[in-house]
Amino acid sequence: MDMLQLGKQVLENQPFSQLLGAVLTKFDSESTELRIPVKDALKQQHGFVHGGVLSYAADNALTFAGGAALGTGVVTSEYKINYVRPAIGQEIIARAVAEYAGKSQAVCRCDIFVVNEGKEILCAIAQGTIARLSAAPSVE
Repeated sequence: MDMLQLGKQVLENQPFSQLLGAVLTKFDSESTELRIPVKDALKQQHGFVHGGVLSYAADNALTFAGGAALGTGVVTSEYKINYVRPAIGQEIIARAVAEYAGKSQAVCRCDIFVVNEGKEILCAIAQGTIARLSAAPSVE
């Protein structure tokens, strides 16, 4: 099974990703691309895509990029996001790459775009640390 198919299976097992309509369109050793169609239910009171949706897109794209660098069994350890302009459009695109990968963690970067009338517009930038799980997570 290639990486993209594996990634799509992982995404299909995330109920929240399914709720948002997220689609993994690229997942390889070079980069990750996640897309979310914009619908009214994802907007806040001013008509912009809610920051939580952009944050979700960054978090998942960062984690996929980290997983590509470290292998399966990874989680987000931390991330930050800067919103640079309101997301107004028809689709969200999150593109992430691993900038550094060690044995147990990767530092990744993600640019989040909104597509408005066919034009991609940068709306947020995120950076995060993705950690390899050493064993099954506990529920403590």
